[in-house]
Amino acid sequence: MLLDLAIFLSALLVLGAMFLPQLRNRPRWRAMVTPLASIIGSGFLVLGPILEARFGAMAPVAMAGLCLAGWLFGSAVRANIAIEQQPDTRIIARLEDFAQLSLAFAYVISVAYYLNLFGAFAVSLTPWNSPVAAKSVTTVMLAVVAVAGFAGGFRALERMEYGSVAIKLAIIAGLLLGLAVYFSQKAVAGALIIDPPTLPPWDALRLMFGLIVTVQGFETARYLGKSYDAPTRIAAMKWAQMLSTAIYMVYIALLAYLFTPDAHKLTETSIIDLMRVVAPILPAMLVAAALAAQFSAAVADTGGAGGLISEFSRGKIAPKAAYLVLTSAGIALTWSADLFSIIAYASRAFAAYYALQAALAALRSEGARSYGFWALAALGVAITLLGTPAEGD
Repeated sequence: MLLDLAIFLSALLVLGAMFLPQLRNRPRWRAMVTPLASIIGSGFLVLGPILEARFGAMAPVAMAGLCLAGWLFGSAVRANIAIEQQPDTRIIARLEDFAQLSLAFAYVISVAYYLNLFGAFAVSLTPWNSPVAAKSVTTVMLAVVAVAGFAGGFRALERMEYGSVAIKLAIIAGLLLGLAVYFSQKAVAGALIIDPPTLPPWDALRLMFGLIVTVQGFETARYLGKSYDAPTRIAAMKWAQMLSTAIYMVYIALLAYLFTPDAHKLTETSIIDLMRVVAPILPAMLVAAALAAQFSAAVADTGGAGGLISEFSRGKIAPKAAYLVLTSAGIALTWSADLFSIIAYASRAFAAYYALQAALAALRSEGARSYGFWALAALGVAITLLGTPAEGD
């Protein structure tokens, strides 16, 4: 009971701090909210159990690798933000168009990813906890997003973003407190678990490729140009990535040594089963975080995809029409693939976009910097071709 109360109060404290005018009204913080929300949104819920089950005691190393890859791809996006006002050659302009189209395609998959997680967590604590029930909820939510977009209701839904981010960070603070207390108890008792990885190196690397989407989201800072200047967006992306990296590393470092890895019981909502052992209050809090985070992220990516498709088609395809196509594709993906496969598809789609961003940065740079970005583009291509899903039960 005392731990439950401490977790609840810590979450409440962070939630209150998020709404202090001194913080909420700072331009750099507000610019940071969008990429931060995307980076630590859905990935936080599924990544811990996957890394714990597949990498064992090496899970923090895998997490560090994912965060490093995200930072490197972010450097390419930041380089493009810094020189986006300079005139481009025809080749660069065309490549930029394809990058936007690839991002729109990635958003199509990520919306299905977000709302499949929404469906899984929505039924996780109910008597109707089954794959069919979860997919049915996902389908309904995709229909809601389609109707909202077609009716022009996104503006009201997008206002929910700051609130959902505040709730998510508050619950993460409570989760980390609970894990830290449980970790200290296990450490004092000499009961920490040190398990080897369950995958050979090559398969482990390919799985990491398939998890890139869990640290994705920093690129959203590039498309906030109507609200913030380039230096603010670059700084916002850096701070969002640094804060999310700190959160992820603490989370995985605590989680990796508390439970015996069991890949056969790996599901979309494994984190709930694990957190029941830590503190009774955590499962309900995590479901609340999932529902708030996934719906707002799905709305944001649907709106972004519609705008990108409309822009790429030079206005021939209206955003409203794109919303319907996008959500229809999401429904088809929901009923034809499991969540772990959707995560891998989304990772590969975003890796293709990052490869194009790195190529753009290489073409706009010179010398060693250009060679570095070309190497990064090659890594993006490798992730696109080789990424594999985690396999659940």
